[in-house]
Order: sequence, then C-alpha cells, then structure tokens
Amino acid sequence: MDLSSRFSSILVILLLLTITTSFAEIRKSEIRSDDRPIIPLDEFGFTHTGRLELDASKISLSNTNPDLDLSKVGFFLCTRDAWVHVIQQLEEEEITCALQSDLVKHVFTFNRLNRNTSFSTVFTENDADQYSLVFANCLQNVKVTMDVRSAMYNLEGKSGGSGGRDYLSAGRTVLPKVYFLFSIIYFSLAATWIYVLFKKRRTVFAIHFFMLGVVVLKALNLLCEAEDKSYIKKTGSGHGWDVLFYIFSFLKGITLFTLIVLIGTGWSFLKPYLQDKEKKVLMIVIPLQVVANFAQVVIDETGPYGQDWVTWKQIFLLVDVVCCCAVLFPIVWSIKNLREAAKTDGKAAVNLVKLTLFRHYYIVVICYIYFTRVVVYALETITSYKYMWTSVVASELATLAFYLFTGYKFRPEVHNPYFVVDDDEEEAAAEALKLEDEFEL
Repeated sequence: MDLSSRFSSILVILLLLTITTSFAEIRKSEIRSDDRPIIPLDEFGFTHTGRLELDASKISLSNTNPDLDLSKVGFFLCTRDAWVHVIQQLEEEEITCALQSDLVKHVFTFNRLNRNTSFSTVFTENDADQYSLVFANCLQNVKVTMDVRSAMYNLEGKSGGSGGRDYLSAGRTVLPKVYFLFSIIYFSLAATWIYVLFKKRRTVFAIHFFMLGVVVLKALNLLCEAEDKSYIKKTGSGHGWDVLFYIFSFLKGITLFTLIVLIGTGWSFLKPYLQDKEKKVLMIVIPLQVVANFAQVVIDETGPYGQDWVTWKQIFLLVDVVCCCAVLFPIVWSIKNLREAAKTDGKAAVNLVKLTLFRHYYIVVICYIYFTRVVVYALETITSYKYMWTSVVASELATLAFYLFTGYKFRPEVHNPYFVVDDDEEEAAAEALKLEDEFEL
C-alpha cells in the first residue's frame, strides 16, 4: 500500500469514528469504477444473534490480469476499536492490506469468485458489538464496479430461535416507541394550545397561530419517524414513510427557525411589521434550511460508500451552524432596541419587562442550540452502542423543554403585565436600567 493509500485509510478511520448513526436498513450500493482502497458501506450493532446477508452482482475489475492476488479484494466486518489497530498495523508495515489483519472478520474475498460475476453469502455474527461493513481493494490501479446489497439484522428472542428479524441496530430497536410517545406528547400540546388560543382569543396574535403550526408539524414529523423506524425494524424498508418523514422534517425545520426569528424580532405581538434587516435574516435562513434538508436526505439515502458523502456531511454541518447563528441576531437587535427605547419613551418598567423576557429567550435559544448540536453529539460518541437511544431521548427532551418555554413565555395574556405599572415600579425599573451593564453577545 503506497503513501496516498495509507492517508486514505487514515481518513476513512476518522470517517468511521464520526458516523454515529447505524443505518440499519437493507441497503443497495452502486459502486462504479472506484479505486479507493477502503469503502465503508454500513454500520450496525449486532447482538449475539446477528446476521449479515451480502449479495454482489455485475462485478468487474478494470484489470483482468489472471495473476492478480484477488485475496486482497473483498468485504470484511470490523469494530471501531479494532480498526484503530488495523491502521496502526498498516502504518508500521506489519501488513500491506486491511484484509491481512487478524483483527477483521472476513465476509467474502474475490479469490472465491471462481470467474463468477456475482455472489451471495450469509455471515453469522455471534460476538455482540458495533461493526462496520467495509470493502477493501488493495490492488494498485485497479478499479472495481459492482452492485452491492447488504442486509444486517438481529434475530429476535434469546437464542434467535423465533426466527423474527430486527433490522434496527441494537440500541436503537426501541426508537419506534420513543418517537411515537413523543408524537403523542406533541399532539397533546397542540390540543392544549388550541384550548388556550380559544380561551384567550381576544389577545391572540398571528404569531400564536404560527406557534401552533410548528407544534403540529413537529408531532407529524415524530409520528412519521416512528412509523418509518417501525417498518424498518420489521422489514428493513420504510415503505414510503421515509418520504413523509423527510417532507415533515423539511417543513418543521423551516418553520421552527422562522418562528425563532419572528419571536426574536417581536413580530405580531410587539410590532406588525419586519424591518429590512430582519427580512434579510429570513431570506438567508429559509434557503439554508432547504439546503440542509436536501443534504440530510442525501446523507441518509446514499450512506458512507458514496464518494460525495463526506462533502454532503460537511455541508449539512456548516449550514446548520450558520442557521443557528443567524437566528440569534434578531433577538440581539430587539434587546438593543428595547434598551434605547427605555432611555427615550419614559416607559422604563414596561421596557425592563420586555428586555428581561428577550434576554431569557436569548439564553434559552443558545442553550437549546448548544445542547442539541454539541452535547447530544458528545453523548452519541461516548455512549455504548447498546444505549444509543439515550441520545435521541436527550435531544427530544431538550426540544420539548424549548417548546414549552417558548409557549409559556409568549402565551396570549388577557391582563398584559406590560401595561399595569404604578409609579413606584416605574422608578425602580428606571434605576435598574441605569445600573445594568451593556448587553453583549
């Protein structure tokens, strides 16, 4: 293996270590004239009754020399910890091909093809762990073309005797129930919010109906994800529920970020219009959310075998970070405007209440973004594959808490505390505004 191939292998190990999602469904991969030494195909958490069904067809090599050592071309399973040692063996030149390591489990090598252009095999995995299915091509200047179908699953029951298949990775098999439970919670929240809007309909603004739409879309998104994961668990395919999930995920993402921007500007309940700079934020956030959702579909549907998979992953992360930063600016602008208004309009108490509210919302938005983007990712990284569902629960609980906070703080009020202020409160608020330090990001 030459120097460039070694660097490619190192990049692949970094890739495998950052993949926290076990794709877990029946996957079809089309590899065309690919000369990469390592191609990660899928990742799955096996129990003691794990199975891998691997089929490859239309296999062809760019070099048909009969003297080629085809034992250096094939598929293998490897844990993350083992792969680190395989890279070390390659660097220390103990081996020249990953398939030569005794730390990997051979599934099929091309020297067993016997001039065939296809094969089908079933591999039994009894050692419970999280494995990556990898294709290795250690032949120099040889390109591989083939269609690959992989299905990884665990047999249900203590000994797998029942014969039922579970296509969800160990640690994610409870996700259908988790998503369904949260969907019920959000549907209940939507019903509660409708009751609140009806009861206080005299003080309802357009933003409150928009908030209702966000909650309903979130509930539908979770319901479709529950059904999607349930069908994958049983059959290995989403049976169309994945399409509905992507649609509602797209709508939910756009409306949630739009809601944060609109609340941050005070639209509807503080002012009936948006300033030009606030409109520009929306014009940035909405298209970026379209790009982010498209990238998410590509990431989920192609899998890590695609040559552009890493690029789409980076695009998704970059766009998500930009969106998260962009939605903070309207909140900061509102805080600045309220501070300036407090010095000129003589309504110190009213502006202090509003200022405190927006400050709290600013802090909560930052905490929500940090937790769901950083803490949850860290939790996925350090948690055993058996408990990967905990990161999903943590993310959903944080999102639920954010929705509850937003709904409670910006609920319609019959007796608005902003307009019930006596002289003593006004004087105290004026002094408080004088003593406060300038608010900064």
